Amino acid sequence: MRHYSKCLYNTVKTFYKCLKMSLQGIFVVVLLLLLHYALATFTASRARKNNKDRLPPSPLALLVIGHLLHLVGSLPRTSPSAASPHGTGPTCSSGLAPCRCSSRRRRVPAAEAILRTHDHVFASRPRTVLLADVVFYRSRDIRFAPYGDHWRQARKLVTTHLLSAKKVQSLRLAREEEVSLVMTKISKAATASAVVDIGQILRSFTNDMICRTVSGKCPRDDRQKRIFQELANETSLLLGGFDIEEYFPVLARVRLVGKMMCVKAERLKKRWDELLEELINDHENDDHSCNLISDQNDEDFVIILLSVRQEYGFTREHVKAILQDVFFGGIDTSALVLEFTIAELMQRPRMLKKLQDEVRACIPKGQKIVSEVDINNMAYLRAVIKEGIRLHPVAPALAPHISMDDCNIDGYMIPSGTRVLVNVWAIGRDPRFWEDAEEFVPERFIDSMSSAAANVNFRENDYQYFAIWFWAEDVPWDEVWHRCC
Repeated sequence: MRHYSKCLYNTVKTFYKCLKMSLQGIFVVVLLLLLHYALATFTASRARKNNKDRLPPSPLALLVIGHLLHLVGSLPRTSPSAASPHGTGPTCSSGLAPCRCSSRRRRVPAAEAILRTHDHVFASRPRTVLLADVVFYRSRDIRFAPYGDHWRQARKLVTTHLLSAKKVQSLRLAREEEVSLVMTKISKAATASAVVDIGQILRSFTNDMICRTVSGKCPRDDRQKRIFQELANETSLLLGGFDIEEYFPVLARVRLVGKMMCVKAERLKKRWDELLEELINDHENDDHSCNLISDQNDEDFVIILLSVRQEYGFTREHVKAILQDVFFGGIDTSALVLEFTIAELMQRPRMLKKLQDEVRACIPKGQKIVSEVDINNMAYLRAVIKEGIRLHPVAPALAPHISMDDCNIDGYMIPSGTRVLVNVWAIGRDPRFWEDAEEFVPERFIDSMSSAAANVNFRENDYQYFAIWFWAEDVPWDEVWHRCC
């Protein structure tokens, strides 16, 4: 009995010591957190007193993970709520990477300052191992290329030979032919009372149109179409996914996590490489077989890229990276906007009927397809497209920029090396610029007496309608957009 009592005593004593040590450990952790908070508060107050080096205000940050908890969920929806009490947009340390979001109050002037006034400071892109280095040929494309000679040369090539007014006009018949093929498919499905997958039809249409624009030829092989669409979709998912090395750059040096994350990216890059290599080989060998439709009168952009390799110092990877940008940026963007717009119209039969009546009234009798000349007289159609892009931008947030030098915006200092995100989704739904901002109201772009939106000058890049022209930050789509809206 005495032995058991002694064992019980020793057990209770040991438990008490462990509990005491645990309480001491908890106390030390709490004390360290309080000291960290006090130091951060003191540093912030000192910074506020010095207006010259004043950083944008920031919500409460935690150790190591920074502001990641504020960005849980959809980034375009969460960043405005995180920015709402903080003026021009908060400074966020997402993990260990400093970042600034242009959202909520004064976001339009901030976006204008970033992309126009100080565009030379924010012209470059942050380096991302997963995307830029693996998928996009080590930033040899346009979208992820650092600011420099290559970026300027590649952008000039696309502007001159792919998106010029002459090139857009030369492809008018090709566009009308592709639209005619789409209408034939829909007509056959309607005759058979079959279900029509609008999204698939639109993606197929944009894929064919991009192929004819870039290579002067359109593959009618369903397998190749499917591969193009699959690659564009997988790249979009990877681009909008979570890359841990972007939030914790120190992990990029370890490369253990990077190797695990890059497996999927490597497979995607290999599939892109095989497809683009096949396209380039076809042009180098001048092989016009394989059931291809050719626009002989159109200048071939692939041939142009191959012909200027020596002049511009391009390698084969440069050519493939630029082509990848064009295919990836063209296939999903237009199709998504049109699909969302059609979905909005299907929920509003009155608007749909109004649009149908306008189309039927503007096209000549006996004409089955709407031509681009007819679109100039369709004010309501153009308003519907504008409203669709405002409410459902292709990219809710622009690809991140990075500051190459210290810069002052709205009285705040943006340090060199800061990533900057522009929230297009929030700008398009800002109630200060848009009445009934969450509603689909195309009439806002028609009645200039009751809505300021009707007077928005898209050619002058009015920033409250940022969703329309944001493509121009990488490639000037101005001529293409002007023909649509």
